[in-house]
Amino acid sequence: MSVVGIDLGFLNCYIGVARSGGIETIANEYSDRCTPACISLGSKTRAIGNAAKSQIVTNVKNTLHGFKKLHGRAFEDPYIQAERAKLPYELQKMPNGSVGVKVRYLDEERLFAVEQITGMLLAKLKETSESALKKPVADCVISVPSFFTDTERRSVMAAAQIAGLNCLKLMNETTAVALAYGIYKQDLPALEEKPRNVVFVDMGHSAYQVSICAFNKGKLKVLATTFDPFLGGRNFDEALVDYFSEEFRTKYKLNVKENPRALLRLYQECEKLKKLMSANASDLPLNIECFMNDLDVSSKMNRYTQFEQLCAALLSRVEPPLRAAMEQAKLQREDIYGIEIVGGATRIPAVKEQISNFFCKEISTTLNADEAVARGCALQCAILSPAFKVREFSITDVVPYSITLRWKSSYEEGTGECEVFSKNHAAPFSKVITFHKKEPFDLEAFYTHPHEVPYPDSRIGRFTIQNVGPQHDGDNSKVKVKVRVNIHGLFSVANASIIEKQNIEGDHSDAPMDTESSIKNQGREDELVCKHSQADEETENAGIETKVCTHSLQLQTLQASSGDKQDHPSLPRAKTKVKSIDLPIQASLYRQLGQDLINCYIENEGKMIMQDKLEKERNDAKNAVEEYVYDFRDKLCGVFEKFITEELTLMLEDTENWLYEDGEDQPKQVYMDKLQELRKFGQPIQERYMEHEERPKVLNELGKKIQLLMKAVEAYKNKDEKYDHLDPAEMEKVEKYISEAMNWLNTKMNAQNKLSLTQDPIVKVAEIMSKSKELDSFCNPIIYKPKPKIEPPNDGQSKANGEHNGPVNGQSSTETGPDPAKDNSQQTKPSGEMEVD
Repeated sequence: MSVVGIDLGFLNCYIGVARSGGIETIANEYSDRCTPACISLGSKTRAIGNAAKSQIVTNVKNTLHGFKKLHGRAFEDPYIQAERAKLPYELQKMPNGSVGVKVRYLDEERLFAVEQITGMLLAKLKETSESALKKPVADCVISVPSFFTDTERRSVMAAAQIAGLNCLKLMNETTAVALAYGIYKQDLPALEEKPRNVVFVDMGHSAYQVSICAFNKGKLKVLATTFDPFLGGRNFDEALVDYFSEEFRTKYKLNVKENPRALLRLYQECEKLKKLMSANASDLPLNIECFMNDLDVSSKMNRYTQFEQLCAALLSRVEPPLRAAMEQAKLQREDIYGIEIVGGATRIPAVKEQISNFFCKEISTTLNADEAVARGCALQCAILSPAFKVREFSITDVVPYSITLRWKSSYEEGTGECEVFSKNHAAPFSKVITFHKKEPFDLEAFYTHPHEVPYPDSRIGRFTIQNVGPQHDGDNSKVKVKVRVNIHGLFSVANASIIEKQNIEGDHSDAPMDTESSIKNQGREDELVCKHSQADEETENAGIETKVCTHSLQLQTLQASSGDKQDHPSLPRAKTKVKSIDLPIQASLYRQLGQDLINCYIENEGKMIMQDKLEKERNDAKNAVEEYVYDFRDKLCGVFEKFITEELTLMLEDTENWLYEDGEDQPKQVYMDKLQELRKFGQPIQERYMEHEERPKVLNELGKKIQLLMKAVEAYKNKDEKYDHLDPAEMEKVEKYISEAMNWLNTKMNAQNKLSLTQDPIVKVAEIMSKSKELDSFCNPIIYKPKPKIEPPNDGQSKANGEHNGPVNGQSSTETGPDPAKDNSQQTKPSGEMEVD
């Protein structure tokens, strides 16, 4: 099972994987650990990542970047309209009112939803992961900014589904950083000790986030999280672009902002300049050749005297989120153990200075500023995966915005409201709400304070609790509704159940009992009790939580506590048997993509992947032809020079010209046929060259064998005792075979010597080697036949010899062979005994 964490950034993406006993950030096919969040669509295929980034300037209107914060937003959203003016590609309204991107793909206008665009990027990251891990990837953890609303989070989840990924968790970026920091710390305080409070500051390319976390051994709890969603590295880039655009207007009479290509080039150069200024305090030049209208432009910038003054308004926005986080966590500066910074924009010296001055402490950079989020996500994925054994580490996140439920109350046609999750409430978390109803009812969930949410619509969704009816006696039914903020940070009504009551006559002590008070608050229908659920995370309080329900009219509130006992002597208690029945819930979530639409997007993504694959195969076939032509052409004046024919030379020239004219864009089969045609003429030349190179070696070996065999035959004729055991008839056959082999060799070589190098050889290396093997297999068994061994005399002969000649080899006449049971010392005979040969 693979464990993958994906940092889905605004500018770049990183992939963390768990392997070899640790977490590592993997590289893509360009050996780059970061993959640009960039997609370029063309007439034949898509380019994603590094390949797409190189086309930003050349394919301006069809290269997509900076789309992360378009998720879950309506086309009329003020943020979308502001971004629309900055982006070089065209945004368009989708049929469901959300944002789409209009591009030209496969030579036709296409409209893609932002979920499809992010799905393409995630599919590329998935492919990169599978290439590195050498196995399929499905489960993953994906990072999102902590300020993302439910709508934006669901949009990212849909994109993961389109890419074929099973997202185990959407993890807040600062929480991922905190996990990457804390899980390796060996010196954290014990659970009963005062926790270690660490501030994490993440300023990336598009957003600024602050999180304060409390660490104990094996435990991480987020205390507070604050953010400025519209402050990041790109705002500093924009400040530089505005400055230089105005300077070039005055100095060179150029209107940069009217030329998308020139503007993109200026953004790229300003980003480089910003990074250089972080390391240099001196004046730094900005030079761009052929910038606009064939003009070269140049300027310079100083970090202290110009840049920091230029960005003073941006730098002043660094402190407020820090102060807000400290206030929400109810901490003082002396309570903070350390400040960890991550994100590319935190490398700007002025930003570091602002953070350091606020806390009156040195800031720490022990984490990798770019890769910490991906590593934290990979660690979370390993914790969630059953295949990996990870150190016990519990993580408690927070709800970034307070959430309220609203429902209709029949009391004078009013409404009931209750804040179910407050800001910075622990998450994931479940609560149970009790209603008294006679009919189905709606629950409307929304963010309590819309001005705190960087999103124009405070709605989350509407949940209809169905199949609710009165009790048998006509009273209101008791409906328990479980609301939840889940592991992804998404709010939902998880389930609902109706409690049916049945009165029991007599004493049935063994029956399950629910003792309830028959109190009815006058003038009030809805009763609400919110309970903690400790199923997922450790909570601070157990039992029943006191809630105040604010109705449209002033209603009496119900106060209850797990330890309270209210005495009502005038009202008798009725013992009842209760039965819980689950109720169906119909959810209508704001800007939720339907599953049918997601399935359609999944199918389209599959088609695009197949198109990319076919185009890659077509390009590979074309490259094979090109490679063959260039390879042969290089050898024309080299090793193949003596073997080449004029016909092939002309064919290579024609093919090269064809590749850059009519052959520029042909189907795969055409290139395969062209390569086959070239090989038909090129293969014989290669074979002639190889034969010419190898032939002398094998001829020499065959000649040596013939010489050795002839020497052996000559020795036999001279009565050499080494060969006196050989059969004369067989030796005659050998002599004849050697003579035939010599004649074959001489005939073939004479014929071969008469041919030119451009002609196919008469005799091939394989034939010569075959002849050599035949010679070995026929002659060697005869000539090198071993002499027959003289057999030892049998037992009868031994006895006869013993009677006439006496003891043999020192043995007595009664012994016919050695006795293995006797010791070696007993086998030695006295030197005085006579031995007879």
